Amino acid sequence: MLRRSPAGRIVNVSSTVGSLAHQTDPESPWHAMIVPAYQSSRAALNAITLVVAKALADTSIKVTSVCPGWVQTDLAPGNREQAPVTPEQATEVVHRAATLAVTDPSGTFVDADGTVRW
Repeated sequence: MLRRSPAGRIVNVSSTVGSLAHQTDPESPWHAMIVPAYQSSRAALNAITLVVAKALADTSIKVTSVCPGWVQTDLAPGNREQAPVTPEQATEVVHRAATLAVTDPSGTFVDADGTVRW
């Protein structure tokens, strides 16, 4: 169905803590975080984003990893109210990725502020 769509979009909800660039940068605010299963699963999802984007490069389908931020959900560590992003706010970056223009690049990683380093 995606291949038949004039504007197929795949949006993978990831996290900046899955960025190898941030995990190896001592200046990154996420460098000290050690949550192996979560971080590795997000890094794997980011790799899948790149591989699928390459596989679909000759189509109109765009593939994007997005980081919605620390969202107030039951999965938030600690008290969910400590998370700065509401679920409604988190949908903005997902919506932006789901509605990319034909001229926008595929195989990117973004958050509310723009490009996230891989």
